[in-house]
Amino acid sequence: QVQFVESGGGLVQPGGSLRLSCKVSGNIVSAPAAMGWYRQAPGKQRELVSSITSAGTTTYAASLRSRFTISRDIDKRTVYLQMNSLKPEDTAVYYCYADYLVRTWGQGTQVTVSS
Repeated sequence: QVQFVESGGGLVQPGGSLRLSCKVSGNIVSAPAAMGWYRQAPGKQRELVSSITSAGTTTYAASLRSRFTISRDIDKRTVYLQMNSLKPEDTAVYYCYADYLVRTWGQGTQVTVSS
């Protein structure tokens, strides 16, 4: 069973930055095929933010590519999401996921961008 520890969310002013972290642990012996982040704003569907494969290939939502950066530490089984120049429309619950045999989700971390 895979467990997630997500951190880094919170309240930030417009233009500010946050760094989300997501660490996986549990009875797993290999690295996931991919990890990444989705987000879900109130009243909206969950959308892909960014992903990174075990080979290091990254994917971004087109509208976020210039402001968000995903990275990973394989040894620590952790994925990071650096978010810069945050806007109120970035407010959402951000969910980490890991692809093993099936996609498994973290509990989510709230990001609120407001003055």
